[in-house]
Amino acid sequence: MDTMAMMKSMDMGEMTMDMDAMQECMQSLNACAMAAAMCAGSDMMHGPEMATCCAMCSNMVEMAQATMHMMMRPAGMNMDVMSAMMTACMTMGKVCAAACRAHADMDEMCRYCAMACDDMVMKCEAMMASMAS
Repeated sequence: MDTMAMMKSMDMGEMTMDMDAMQECMQSLNACAMAAAMCAGSDMMHGPEMATCCAMCSNMVEMAQATMHMMMRPAGMNMDVMSAMMTACMTMGKVCAAACRAHADMDEMCRYCAMACDDMVMKCEAMMASMAS
């Protein structure tokens, strides 16, 4: 099934956005969720000193997936709700990236997760800009 073709054919009422920006954002959210899940798993092997990072990564997984799921239903989107969700996801991404960066030298997964979070924030910002225009 061609998801992008389906999404482009949906009536989104008053809401407009750049579908290419949306696709890039969804791919980045997915990559971020995967990197955060791997980082959380790796953190658990390092013991209690990584508990905060593990929690941040676990929360990032949930936020990224929920945001991505909302984007998959553009016909039911509400601009205010989508903007709030994306803002919350970007905030979580910044916090998660900071937690991972604090000990990226201890664990390669933390470095990857921080990079994925940074990319996700950048792609979400681009998508939000396309929603405003």
